[in-house]
Amino acid sequence: MIEIVRSNDLVLIGFLQSLLENANIPVLVADRHMSALEPMIGAFPARILVPEDHAAQARRLIGEVGYGAELRDA
Repeated sequence: MIEIVRSNDLVLIGFLQSLLENANIPVLVADRHMSALEPMIGAFPARILVPEDHAAQARRLIGEVGYGAELRDA
């Protein structure tokens, strides 16, 4: 699994998860519950992980909807 996005914005995480799932890209959201428990300090951001063989497609899709700045470096 490859981390492609890390954020404390749970709305953004939910949107991106839905976007990727609708494109049939397997998604794992890690640390979602820790991020929700302590959102103000930002110490535990949620992370979107996808299989390595889907990473390029996921990155392209996220960029196409205008959230390319949220992507982690490859």
